[in-house]
Amino acid sequence: MSKVIKTKEEERDITGNSTGAKRRGRRPKNNKEEYQLNREQTKFFIDLSNNQSELEMVFKLLTRANKKDLGREVSFKDLALFGIEGITNKDIEKLQERSLSKMEKVEQALKEYNRKNGLNLDLGDFLIKKLAIN
Repeated sequence: MSKVIKTKEEERDITGNSTGAKRRGRRPKNNKEEYQLNREQTKFFIDLSNNQSELEMVFKLLTRANKKDLGREVSFKDLALFGIEGITNKDIEKLQERSLSKMEKVEQALKEYNRKNGLNLDLGDFLIKKLAIN
C-alpha cells in the first residue's frame, strides 16, 4: 500500500482553481470585500428572540394598527414596508454610522483628521496627538 501525497500546488493544477479558489486562514487587514446584493433573494427574516424590548415594540405596533372595525389585518410586512418607504438619506447615514465598530470609528476619525490637516499620521501618532501624551 503506497500513499500518494499531493501538494497544494499539484491540487490547484488539477482542479484549475488557482485564481478563483477561496483561501483559508486570516484575511489581510485592510482588505475589505465589497458588499454584493443577491437580487434573487425574495424572503427576509428578522430574529427578535434575543431582544424582548424590540419584540414587544413590534407587538404593540401591530396591536395598535389592527384596532379597527373594517379592512384586512395589518401584518408585519405592512409595517416594515411602510417604515422602509420613509427612510431618508440622513437615516441611511445614521445606519451606516451605527454599523461601525469602535476601531473603525477611530480609523474614520484618523482619515478625517489627515484629510483636514493635510497630514499622513499613522494610528499611533494620531492617538498620541489626540490624547495629548508626550
